[in-house]
Amino acid sequence: MSILKFDNVSKSFGEGTQRTDVLKNINLEVAEGEFLVLLGFSGTGKTTLINLMAGLDTPTEGAVTFKGAPITGPGPERGVIFQNYSLMPWLTVSGNVGLAVDTVFPQLSKAQKAEKVAHFVQMVGLSHAAARRPAELSGGMRQRVNVARALAMNPEVLLLDEPLSALDALTRANLADEIEAIWDAEKKTCVLITNDVDEAIVLADRIIALNPDGTLGQEFRVSIPRPRERSEMNHHEGFKALRAKVTKYLMDVGIAAKAEGHRVLPDVTPIHGVPTAVKDAQKGLTQHNFLDFSQLHKIYPTPKGPLTVVEDFDLKIQRGEFISLIGHSGCGKSTVLTMAAGLNAISKGGIRLDGRHVEGADPERAVVFQSPNLFPWLSARENVAIGVDKVYPKASQAERQDVVEYYLERVGLADAMNRPAHSMSNGMKQRVGIARAFALSPKLLLLDEPFGMLDSLTRWELQEVLMEVWSRTKVTAICVTHDVDEAILLADRVVMMTNGPQATIGKITEVDLPRPRTRKALLEHPDYYTYRQEVLDFLEEYEHGAKPKSPTPKAIAAE
Repeated sequence: MSILKFDNVSKSFGEGTQRTDVLKNINLEVAEGEFLVLLGFSGTGKTTLINLMAGLDTPTEGAVTFKGAPITGPGPERGVIFQNYSLMPWLTVSGNVGLAVDTVFPQLSKAQKAEKVAHFVQMVGLSHAAARRPAELSGGMRQRVNVARALAMNPEVLLLDEPLSALDALTRANLADEIEAIWDAEKKTCVLITNDVDEAIVLADRIIALNPDGTLGQEFRVSIPRPRERSEMNHHEGFKALRAKVTKYLMDVGIAAKAEGHRVLPDVTPIHGVPTAVKDAQKGLTQHNFLDFSQLHKIYPTPKGPLTVVEDFDLKIQRGEFISLIGHSGCGKSTVLTMAAGLNAISKGGIRLDGRHVEGADPERAVVFQSPNLFPWLSARENVAIGVDKVYPKASQAERQDVVEYYLERVGLADAMNRPAHSMSNGMKQRVGIARAFALSPKLLLLDEPFGMLDSLTRWELQEVLMEVWSRTKVTAICVTHDVDEAILLADRVVMMTNGPQATIGKITEVDLPRPRTRKALLEHPDYYTYRQEVLDFLEEYEHGAKPKSPTPKAIAAE
């Protein structure tokens, strides 16, 4: 029996020439007790769809019904959990949950209400923090309070609008498991909005993709038996096949061409040398130890004495090699990267690039950060031109403009070069950041979680953009990431770091997969999940900040 139903629903905003059609002709039924996941890119109308279910919005055409009756507004039978926590900062965990209990059960005695509050706080594992206020809680704990508050209203349907997207990967996985356990125990109907394919497969009975034009896309039934252990999914043929199928569909309907135009890079050379189309994409690429990290240490002074964050980091990288640097939060990944960029002093040891010691920042080492830090009042063209004007002092103004426009085209911004940065989405801003870095024609490209602020599907798109542009320059690159799939997709070698403090290299995996790479092709490659398991095993060994009893011997790259 269906509990929620959309009958030919469309939703538009604005009037006349300002009208925007967000959802078109949606026909959808949600069965009682079902766990439905709606999956799609940003801007496909996912949140609008869940707002219609919640009664926070009304359709322009068609009807949305709950148990056969039209939805005319919010109701306690439909509990909503949003991406943002919206907690009362002056109330404790129990106080925030108590608001919901007071609203839905006004007839209960004070003691009965307190008992109910304690039950829901305990259900999300926060009994130990019941007296804390939101400011004293982590992001994951705050979202748990949000879940407890929604459950306290005793809804028949839980509507979850990307509730986990602002959390780190480990917290996200743990909270997703808790939501599934609550769904199973309480026999709720759940509708989850997400942009994470793995999360969708682990949780759903049924996955429906949303197309960029606001229509419903393909439906995927998830027949994998529950409980679905994440660690076991990497070996499950059904999981792998479904993952590849969903990924292929989303990339086919959602990812536009990564590169545009046919501009030719002008034959100009930056102040630190190289081009002629980056010496014909670095021809032989066999220069050993092009980048050499030798016994690198980073030590910070503290009131309790010196704190060694990174120690004995030894790594030799060849010209044109792409390295992914991965490890848990606090393992010193970004510290290594900022030392290579010359933005963080080296405490001990050294870094040599192309035969010279790294000292201070230099445009021969370009950095793309998680936040691209553009000048908001300047256009994409002007933001990229600032660096280009500095590193090509002998080039004409026209040649410098050609460099700027070539790379903006390569990252898919041919039609947005004159758009000011403040009017761009996060994904567009990061495209400008990537174009700006490549336009410097650096000897070394350093990427510090460049897609960490983006939703999963926008990440996929920009990973493809990055690989396409990198393939034209073969610039030596290091990418710091916490995403296992991203690490393997991009890299020739995945370098794994042990937990900090005193973090060092724990293991190196050579990724012998064909280039040029696409996500679709890699998911079908017989060796892909073997590489993935190697990295997952290492990260699991160091999970929760543990220091394994028998640490992996320090891995040193081949000379």
